[in-house]
Parts: sequence; C-alpha cells; structure tokens
Amino acid sequence: MDETIESFLDFLSTEKEFSPNTIAAYRNDLSQLATFVAEQAAASSSQPEWTALDRELMLSYILAIKEKTYAPATVARKLAAIKTFSEFLVNKGILQQDATKDIGGPKVEKSLPKTISRADIEELLKQPLATLEGQRDRAMLQLLYATGMRVSELVSLNVDDINLDNAVVRCLGKGGKVREMAIDSQAMVALEAYLEQARPHLLGEHQEDALFLNRRGQRLTRQGFWFNLKNYAQRAGIEAEVTPHILRHSVATYLLHSGTKKLEDLRQFLGHANISTTKIYEKAHLGAR
Repeated sequence: MDETIESFLDFLSTEKEFSPNTIAAYRNDLSQLATFVAEQAAASSSQPEWTALDRELMLSYILAIKEKTYAPATVARKLAAIKTFSEFLVNKGILQQDATKDIGGPKVEKSLPKTISRADIEELLKQPLATLEGQRDRAMLQLLYATGMRVSELVSLNVDDINLDNAVVRCLGKGGKVREMAIDSQAMVALEAYLEQARPHLLGEHQEDALFLNRRGQRLTRQGFWFNLKNYAQRAGIEAEVTPHILRHSVATYLLHSGTKKLEDLRQFLGHANISTTKIYEKAHLGAR
C-alpha cells in the first residue's frame, strides 16, 4: 500500500506541480487512511488492500476524522487528498469506481495566493552568476518573470519554441493548450546570451531539443530548477518562502493591480481554463519586504 501512495505522490509532484509542503501533508493524510484501511481489514481477518476502498468504507473514514475535531480546513484538505487519490486508483485500474464520488466536504474559503514583493523579485533576478549554469538560470528567471509560466511549462520548452525574431515564446499548457507570449527586452537579452554562450557548452556532443539543459547536456528537471531557485532566494536574503509557483502568483498579482493586464487578459496570459481561477488575484497583494 505504501508503494501506491509513493507512486501517487510522485505523480502529484511531477505532473500536478504540488509544493513540497502539500506533498508532505498528503503523505500524512494517506498514511492515516492506510492505517484505517488496515484496521478495518484486521477486524474482518482480511488483507489490507486499496481494492477494499469502497463508498461505505470511505464514509466510515470521513466520519472518523470528523470525530477528531479537526478544523474544517484540515478536513477539507484530507478529503481533497483522498478524492484525488481515489481518482488515481481508478485511473491505475486498482479501483473500478471512485469511492469518493458525490461525497462532499466542509466549505472553506479559498486562501489568497502567496506572493513576494517586487523588490524581492528584482533582487532574485540579480543572483545568477556569469557561469554557464548561471546564464541558464538567469534566462529561466527572466522568462518566468516575463511570462508567468508554470515551472512545468518552462522546463518543457524546446529550442524551437523560442522565436527571437518576433520576441515570442510558445508553450504547451494544461489540457494540451498552446499559448504564445511576448518576451520582454530583459528576458530577450538573457535568452540570447544563454543560447549563444552557455547552451552550446552544456550541450556538448549530445543531441537534445530541450531549451534548458543541465550540466550533463540533458533537459533540466523542475526539481533541479526548484533547488536552484531556493538557493538564489537564500543568497538574496529573502525570508519569505519562494517557489516557482509563488513567483508566478507574484507576477500575476503585480500585472493585475498595476493595471498592466485586465482580468480576462490575465486569464489568457496564465493559461487558466476558467476565469474564476484568475479572480483570486483581485484580492491578493504583493508581499511586503
């Protein structure tokens, strides 16, 4: 059962871009569920298996966690974890039907996106050094700042997705939707320097279409970029949490509140399917430093 949980958490990390904190919370939630399933199996002298997860067992578990007097937000998160996990089990063929279908949870007001200040962003952009990897990281940070891309979109870029003549980048977003975004002058300078000076050395004799490469000439992973970003934030003296998604939130919040983009323009810019997702930025504020 633990292997299935780890497979699910890896899926959330690589495909859904969940933060390390959320992954840790989901691991705890699902370990709690696994213990409950094992206890129920022991009571009936059967082997604990995820195939036993049906609607009746699910309702019993939800009742059990509600009796522990958790805060509504905690119950909602636990239920969200289980719902996503149940869908994962169905997709993997472990369950024939979703055990959580039509099971509702407590209503919790959506929290505002975490952001950092413009001063922190500008300080962050100064951190990469003039090394091969530093030039790559500067180009990545400048491109994130210019476009508000998801980190998965950023690391998935290929060389031919960048059109330097027209200062445009094309990226494949969620749901297979392609969008094109303008590249500002600072990002253009950083990209040109990376493509002309750093990438050929990182590539070496390898054959690789990926735009951003690691030192082995292979596509840089989102985990690799996340690690580098964390180090740059520490070097910049930024005390607030900094992740690629927080940087995306910060860019979106600034664009909306500065009047640079209207709500619908911002929705398209971020690649949101529904404008209700974008509206959260109307209440968000850039973090102070």
